[in-house]
Amino acid sequence: MTDRPKTLRILGTRGVPAAHGGFETFAEHLSLHLVERGWRVVVYCQEDGAGPMFEDRWRGVERVRIPVRATGPKGTVQFDWKATLHASHHRDLCLTLGYNTAVFCALLRLRGVPNIINMDGIEWSRAKWGPVAKTWFWFNDWAGCWLGDHLVADHPQIKVHLSSRVRADKITTIAYGADRIESMPELPVRERGLEPGRYLTLVARPEPENSLLEVVQGFSARPRGLQLAVLGNYSADNAYHRAVQEAAGSEVKFLGAIYDKPVVQALRFHSAAYVHGHQVGGTNPSLVEALGAGNAVIAHDNRFNRWVAGEGARYFGNAGSFDRVLTEVLADPSALERMRAASVRRFEDGLTWPQILGAYETLLLQHLPQEAGSGVVADRKA
Repeated sequence: MTDRPKTLRILGTRGVPAAHGGFETFAEHLSLHLVERGWRVVVYCQEDGAGPMFEDRWRGVERVRIPVRATGPKGTVQFDWKATLHASHHRDLCLTLGYNTAVFCALLRLRGVPNIINMDGIEWSRAKWGPVAKTWFWFNDWAGCWLGDHLVADHPQIKVHLSSRVRADKITTIAYGADRIESMPELPVRERGLEPGRYLTLVARPEPENSLLEVVQGFSARPRGLQLAVLGNYSADNAYHRAVQEAAGSEVKFLGAIYDKPVVQALRFHSAAYVHGHQVGGTNPSLVEALGAGNAVIAHDNRFNRWVAGEGARYFGNAGSFDRVLTEVLADPSALERMRAASVRRFEDGLTWPQILGAYETLLLQHLPQEAGSGVVADRKA
């Protein structure tokens, strides 16, 4: 028997507290949840700049902070390698979020360090990547399947994809969580020239696979009597960005990128409906957050969105069908209320943080080393 605490090391994110994407938000929620339940949690955090790695604590979570001088993808690769190398010297259970550098997990495998990998979406299939990036992601998709001791799929269709590479019992499906938002101040909405309940919200990177052009064209096909609030960075140097902006009628309002989470939550909460144009990926965090905010959802019609948003949402495939769906919804005063109620039901049916974090803890307990702790793995001599 041992008195050492159950220990988890989290790799693959920029760290905690969350200041970036969905994986960082998840890492924050999971680490705090586990610490409250008596776990020792170590999170690897990427720092900008040079210097030696150092350690500190944040709300009971141990952080290994690794400076890297490079930026962008190169910096991420360097950070992931250093984090994996550090984790390989311990025999603690690891949770790797994402497979973009899964080939590094070979080191954990060779040293007998247990490692669960969240395989994220099918990144190599995204249209935005060039041939070199697609090849790299495709290779690491395979590597993650082979090298992980167990895999997490955030959507049933991601499990279907992974099952073409490994046996199905090596994969557990656990979606993504969000907070239930039942009230938010109106001031952030009004400060941006919007009237609560009189606009739609769209939050997405302006890329073709996120249907920005189709939504803006469909919305602008006729006067609506309400606005479309579009969040995201748009550049005049980008042909697709220009096309989206040029297609916009007078009721479309481009708000730019907003990284202040409470502001985004307020914008989403007070919108008449949330528009989700993502065509690829698994369980999208932004869509789950919209359900948690009780938004009526109008989403692109694909196998990913239909499972997440459920039958209470409305779906479109192109600019014309978006126009038709929106016109129908706005003509029926009770339609949006029915859609909002359906969103809350779907959210409470498996997408709340307690449900998601509880599922993760159950899985982690199944894969803890027999002697849970923080011992050091001795380097093997050739």
